[in-house]
Amino acid sequence: MPKGPGNSKYVKKINRMTVLNLIKQHEVVSRQELAELTGLTPPAITGIIRELMEIGLVKEVGLAKSRGGRRPVKLKFNPEAGYVLGIEVTRFETSVCVADLMNVPAQINKIDLDMTEPETGIPLLINTIKQILDQGTRERKNFLGIGVAFPGLLSVKEGKVKRSINLGLKWKGYRVKKAFESNWNLPVFVENNSNASALAERWFGGAVSYRDLVYINLGEGISAGIIMDDRILHGFQGHAGEIGHIVMVENGPLCNCGNRGCLESMYGVPALLRKVNSELPLIKKDDPLKEAWQTKGKIGIEDVEKCACVEGSYAHELLRQMARHVGLAIADVVNLYNPEAVFLGGKMAKAMGFFMDVIKDTVLTHAFPEIASSTIIELSTLGEKSGVIGACALALKELFKPTSDIVDYIQSNTFQKRR
Repeated sequence: MPKGPGNSKYVKKINRMTVLNLIKQHEVVSRQELAELTGLTPPAITGIIRELMEIGLVKEVGLAKSRGGRRPVKLKFNPEAGYVLGIEVTRFETSVCVADLMNVPAQINKIDLDMTEPETGIPLLINTIKQILDQGTRERKNFLGIGVAFPGLLSVKEGKVKRSINLGLKWKGYRVKKAFESNWNLPVFVENNSNASALAERWFGGAVSYRDLVYINLGEGISAGIIMDDRILHGFQGHAGEIGHIVMVENGPLCNCGNRGCLESMYGVPALLRKVNSELPLIKKDDPLKEAWQTKGKIGIEDVEKCACVEGSYAHELLRQMARHVGLAIADVVNLYNPEAVFLGGKMAKAMGFFMDVIKDTVLTHAFPEIASSTIIELSTLGEKSGVIGACALALKELFKPTSDIVDYIQSNTFQKRR
């Protein structure tokens, strides 16, 4: 068993969370098996189970096969004993997800919100969250925590934004965690959106069997979430994974970060749309993208993705170029971190799926062959939902860590008391 300070309450908390997590990990398990797995005495296990059953986290589900003597009672984790709220913030669209304690989404809402300025965006978001929480309370859902996936450089412990180049200058120094905790008496956990997406991929997506992986977010911005030895790699200041600011072209387009020629300045969604709109006059009249513009009067990223299916078209060649540059960035990541797998997610991931051969060939020819040949490169299985699912996963990860107070939250009902 894990050992901590010589404090009986601390030891009890560790024992309780160890038992709870073992039940959560197993489909069904008996008290006897828990005693064998933990080394705790049967009376200690009985006391912990009684406590967990009283607050609804564990339930009895019949009898197991006898190994001699009486048939043991089977125990099962109850994921509906509580719920978490996950939030992924982007510049013009925010996703909110309600999930149970096994991260099965009950609902995912996409909200059109301009988050350029926190003074206007956050109150609107808080009002939306209030409606979702109030509805959940009416449905007798016990909310235990909030996870926030946020774009930019963060101080995770403080829940503070250091810099968010994709949202704007006014976010510098903004305390996201405090803004939410001041409205609800719930623990709030904040993480970079790519790190949250990597966590979602590791727990619930295509990376469930990988302990070393990289998730690359191809959206409004471009960044990576890196998990090494099953832990998020934050780096010295917590800002690891900013691959969108690898310089691809000397003296290239000006990037929001202040440099020129960054991957993000060329192939983030806003950059792609700027390029397309500036070059529309030069596109052939019979090109599908030109026809889409003439019909609709404007071009969105979904038009670029749709037209990219037509080989030889402007959009096809543009996204082929993007695939090659993404492949170059992945080659650097593969050389630096030697991951088991790399997953591509975000708004542009689906479009990149048409060019996976280009990406993989580029990685093979620009990374060490011995490393590249053994690295799996795939699309995220979670699609655009990875960030908000990762926000839920973040909250669950913190709520179920060995020193968590999740049982105390439920026993005291402090999570239901609104300030």
